[in-house]
Amino acid sequence: MQLTFDALRGQAVGSHISMSGRVLGVPLFVEEIVSDRSPPLSKVWETIGETRLLVIGHYRMGFELTPSVAGCQLRIFIDYAKPKGWLSWCLGRLLARYYARWCLQRMKNDAIDHFSQKR
Repeated sequence: MQLTFDALRGQAVGSHISMSGRVLGVPLFVEEIVSDRSPPLSKVWETIGETRLLVIGHYRMGFELTPSVAGCQLRIFIDYAKPKGWLSWCLGRLLARYYARWCLQRMKNDAIDHFSQKR
């Protein structure tokens, strides 16, 4: 996937990020906008415009950190729609739940790696 950032680099509300590439020869494209950001405690981003994805359609995802006695508590989420088109809809029925879990697992692992380096 090729990532393209605007001047705000995905680090401010209103910032745009686009991703494009191919999977098994099928062109993919998605554009996101940062809709909420309160560093370092939360960030939410969501798709805008026409998406071209295989397994999920439009989505909204993000994270929230809540300080706790032992460090912090991480909540990550993804809300997604089924994709359009019969092939994508079929793939979505089979794989969307697994793909969403994979996305959340990656976000969790990235957070663990990021905060482990801070110690």
